[in-house]
Amino acid sequence: MTKIIETNTGTIEYSLTGTGAPILFIHGGHGSCNETLFHKGFDPKKFCLITPSRPGYGNTPRSDSVSPEQAAELFAALLDELKLKSVTVVGISAGGLSAIALASNFPDKVAKLILISAVTKKWMTEQDKTYIKAKKMFSPAIEKYTWAIFRFFYSLFPNLMAKTMFKALSSFRPCTVTKQEVAELFEMTKLQRSKNGFINDLDQNIEPNVISGITCPTIILHSINDNSVNIEHAIHAQSKIKNSILKTYDNNWGHLLWLGDAANAPIKDTLEFIGNV
Repeated sequence: MTKIIETNTGTIEYSLTGTGAPILFIHGGHGSCNETLFHKGFDPKKFCLITPSRPGYGNTPRSDSVSPEQAAELFAALLDELKLKSVTVVGISAGGLSAIALASNFPDKVAKLILISAVTKKWMTEQDKTYIKAKKMFSPAIEKYTWAIFRFFYSLFPNLMAKTMFKALSSFRPCTVTKQEVAELFEMTKLQRSKNGFINDLDQNIEPNVISGITCPTIILHSINDNSVNIEHAIHAQSKIKNSILKTYDNNWGHLLWLGDAANAPIKDTLEFIGNV
């Protein structure tokens, strides 16, 4: 179920599926409320899975300057509209900063925090080659065509395109992919768009006191092979969040912890952290 609602903070699009303990997923770059990869392992009979489109993604508008703190205010307003007093928050990749801001600034609304391959500080500098390339490829005027070309070539050469993504996301070698992983990756990417959101992600940051202000139980899941968000972000989060738990994985796909059979270990750790529901 996908809806667009007006809150007292602004317009937000979200999807909701399942019944039970509420889990709020804050998606990463190029995603939206339609992202379902990180729902894997969550029984919809036990969990209510809520995924909003972050500002600039999907049908959630982006103002001229949307900080993680402003995004957190919007998510808090969504929880109020849904009559949810407290949820478990899952911050994924570039959604990490907004998840951190939500947990820090709205402690009564966040029972537990889970950070998956998450950005936890300034991601890139303006001098980074990846930053410069991303600004061009995923600018609002170009990104639609970038993704259309990518999906066209993926449909023609799925193994080649999957391996191309593998090299961008993981430092693990050799670069080998299974049929299951190729199919799973295509399901994730076929709906992806950058819109106005990813350009905003590249420049986001939070003040040090925000992450150090988190008091809820927190687990940080990160791959030692992450080629997109360096494991330094996970180490930084553990050093700043009191009593947080850091779990690292030597998975093939690096940044995509939930892809393929290697996802079983982080899924197990996540469900154990959430506990009885």
